[in-house]
Parts: sequence; C-alpha cells; structure tokens
Amino acid sequence: MIHLPTSRKGAPFGGTGSTGVVALRGTVTRRPRVGWRRALATIALLGVACAVGAAVTVVSPGLLLVGLAALLLVAVVAVHPPTAAYLLIGVTPLVAGMDRGLVIPLLRPNEALLVLVAAGLVTRGVVRAAGAGSLPKLALDAIDRSILLLAFTSSVLPLAWMVARGQPIAQDDLLYALMVWKYYGVYLVARCSVGTERQLRNCLWVAMISASAVAIVAILQSLKLFGVPYLLSRHFAPYGSAEALLNNRGGSTLALPIAVADLLTFNLAIAVGFLARGRGHRAALLVMGMLFVAGVLSSGEFSGATGMLLGIVTIALVLRRVRPLAGFVPAFIAAAWALQPVIEHRLQGFSSVSGLPVSWIGRLHNLTSYFWPVLFSHGNVILGVRPAARVATATMATGYIWIESGYTWLLWAGGIPLLLAFLYFLRATLREHLPLARLRDDAIGVTALAVSVALVVIGVLMVLDPHLTYRGSADLLFVLIGLAAGARRRLPRTEPAKDRDADAR
Repeated sequence: MIHLPTSRKGAPFGGTGSTGVVALRGTVTRRPRVGWRRALATIALLGVACAVGAAVTVVSPGLLLVGLAALLLVAVVAVHPPTAAYLLIGVTPLVAGMDRGLVIPLLRPNEALLVLVAAGLVTRGVVRAAGAGSLPKLALDAIDRSILLLAFTSSVLPLAWMVARGQPIAQDDLLYALMVWKYYGVYLVARCSVGTERQLRNCLWVAMISASAVAIVAILQSLKLFGVPYLLSRHFAPYGSAEALLNNRGGSTLALPIAVADLLTFNLAIAVGFLARGRGHRAALLVMGMLFVAGVLSSGEFSGATGMLLGIVTIALVLRRVRPLAGFVPAFIAAAWALQPVIEHRLQGFSSVSGLPVSWIGRLHNLTSYFWPVLFSHGNVILGVRPAARVATATMATGYIWIESGYTWLLWAGGIPLLLAFLYFLRATLREHLPLARLRDDAIGVTALAVSVALVVIGVLMVLDPHLTYRGSADLLFVLIGLAAGARRRLPRTEPAKDRDADAR
C-alpha cells in the first residue's frame, strides 16, 4: 500500500492544498491562476529584455539609457500607482517652464512625464483586466462631463468651424486644441493612481514641498540674488528671451510670474487647510505658508496679489473662521518689506501720463488692435475664431502677442459654446467640492478646500488673463480635482477618511 505525503490540513502534498497538479483516481486538479502582480512583473521584464535586445545594436548608449529609464518608470508606476501622482505633482512645477522641444522633441518635460506615467497606469489596467477577464469601466460624473465639454468646445468644435470656413489649420491651432485634453489626462492620472487617505496626504505634502522650491527661486530671481536670473536663462527663458528674467518678476521654473502666483496661492490653501484641521507639522506648514505669501508678492503681478487676497477671503468663508490665517499677517508684512525693490518697480508703472502701468496699456492696445476687431466681426463671437490664442509678431522679443484676457480667450477659441462650457465647469466642480471642504476633516477636505480656492481665483481673474490654462498652476488644479474624485470613490463619504490597503482597489 502506497501512502501519499500530506499537508498539515490533510490534503495530499501537491494536491488541492498546493500549487501542483496531481493525478489521483483519474482526476486532475486545476492549477490556480498566477497572481496578476506576478504576471505584470513577468511581462515588464520580458518587455524590457526584448526592447534592450532590439535596440542595443542600433541605438547610441545615451539614448539607450534614456529608454531604459523610461521603461523602468513605466514599470514602477504599473506596480505602484501612487508613484504616478507623486512624480506628476512634484516634478511638473520644477520643469514646466522649459520650452517645448528644448529637451524633448515637440513636448515639454512635464508632458513627456505625463505620457510615461499614463502608460504605466494603462499597462497595469490591461494586465488586471486580462487577469479578471473583463474590461475596467470608467464611470463619468458631472466633473468628467464638464471637463470633456471644455475639451470638445475648445478643440473639435472650433477646428470643424475653421474647416467649414475654409481657414487653414496651423500647428499652433492643433497644439492649443489639445491643451484641455492634456489636462483631462492629468486629471485621470491623479484620479486613478491614489487609493488611500495617507497617499492623498502625501500628494499634498509633495505639492507644497515642490511649490516651496518654486517660491524660493522666484524670490531670489525677483531680487536678482546669487545669479539666479542667469541660471534660469539656460533653460527657463521664455521662448529664448533672457531679458524677461531681469524685470524684477519671479517667473521661477514656470517662466511665467502669474502662473507662479496662482500655484503658490493654491498651495497656501493646502497649508491653511492642514493648519485649520490640526493635521501635519504646524511649524513646517507655517514656514511653507510664509514662503508662498512671499513668493506671490515676488511675482510682481497685481493680479497675483489680487488672487491671493481672493484666496484668503474664500478660505475664511469656507472654513467660517480666520484664526488659521492670522499667523500669516506678520509674514505678509515681512515679505512686503523684504521685497520692496520688486514692489517699487511695479508701482513705478503708475507714474505714466495716463496713470496706468505700461503693461496694462500694452495689454489693452493688443486686445483692441489684434483680437477684438476680428472677434466681434462677421459673427465670429458665436463659434470663435481659432484655437490658437496668440499671433506672431516681430515687435515682441518672444515673437508672439498673446490674448491677455481669459474671457476674451474663451470667445476667441470656441465662442459662446466654450464660454458656457467654462461656466458649467466652474459650477459643477464648485458644487462638488464646497460641501467636502466644509464637512470633511481629513486630506479630502483639504484637497476640496484648495480646489474651491483655485476655482474662485480662476473664475474672477479670467477677466484679466487665461488662468485656466497656465502651465504649472493649471496642472495642479486638475491634479487636485482628480485626487478628490478618486478619493471620493474609494474612501468613506460621511466619516473621516481612514487609511486602507492600496491593494484593496
């Protein structure tokens, strides 16, 4: 008589209690399915091996290393999705000011990063779908619909209208038409990559740390200290114009002072949100908040200071208290004193004959000379003129004249449909986030507060500039909306959010 070895539970060793396959009395047990994570790792290794084998003989060592780094990044995101959000939030403010094509053909570095992390999340989704035997479903809510409506009315509709009128479509039109679609991609990456309250909290801290670096560079640039303007001129000169870095305005690594002001105002809302809820390191939050206040002033933008004031008022109204903001009053006074050269330089503009700064006069001249006559003729205001929000000129160092009015840009790019889509986006997103900002006492509440502040600032300041699409600050806005959307689906709605295992998703 032959005895088979058994496991502790009495099952034959290698039988139903193990991963083996044993024939016993004419029956064969089915081999359990390999875990999807192991399959993902195997596929990633095979893909890297095949890519290296194919490229090693035809690609230079430098490009090969870059390709390997990109594949490694995709694999890391596929295995650990929160990495996508951390990288996108932390890296974008530090590289978004690099001109398109300067480092990577056709793309800015943050756009290339977006493509890579999105590829990692898609790879993860495909492998999981293959393991589950069904395709994942992406539920669309009011916020998704509002962003998609923005994207459609700023791209498909105006391009179709140009074709109908027989107008040539330039590369600029195509690039501007893709802009909101890119931000929807940013939103989806943030929405799909974070699954726990701790990960969401980490994202907010990464955002504030990255913004602190932007603020420090902006302050030093505006004061022309330590050769910072010269260092920035190597990679962050707007369209190659180094002179734009020497006007006492802190464009920092975004190469756009007003975008710096917006970015820092949004992060100030995050810092105050944590302080109001008694979460996080109070000293660190206060220091970063003071940096954000000083950074906004160093941008040298009146609309930036106005936006910060709007943000502070919005925070007080949403939280229904001003005590968390009181600690920043001395910071504001100290920053205003330290940044006197920046403020005095901006105030000199009011000494003109008209009493208005030269930049404001130039903005009004550009609108009345280049944009409004075309917009308000031949019924163009109904469906817009074209997606490209600038015209080429030899009179400007940067080579272009931009539309410096947000609502004019909406009408120019997509006419009345795009204007209505923007208003719907503001309404739908505020309606979703204001209750969360008031009721939740966790990282979701902080995120919702920052989104609410950003929307109020953008909605008002769009009278002056197209704040909705400013690089760096717009990326942060759509990241925050995506983080809140993902957290709402995975964390409790009525109780304070609790950490969950990220793999439970």
